[in-house]
Amino acid sequence: MPLLSPKRQITIPKELCDRLQIQPGDDIDIVEHAGHVTLIKKHKGASRGVLGRLKADKHFSDADSLASTLAARRGGARGKRQAA
Repeated sequence: MPLLSPKRQITIPKELCDRLQIQPGDDIDIVEHAGHVTLIKKHKGASRGVLGRLKADKHFSDADSLASTLAARRGGARGKRQAA
């Protein structure tokens, strides 16, 4: 059974690493939820193309978007975007 070292490190058993194809130097994300810790192996390029499907609302310029965001953070009247 893996133990937490004084440096707060854990050794993952070789059999589990082999099964999950985890190797030294792999980028791993650690997520905690409801008292459980989950390790997620990050894959290079996994999110490629995710934002490509999003379309900008042509009713708003970058300046309008910035102004409305800043106003919302300040609690101003322009907090909600309105189409011109």
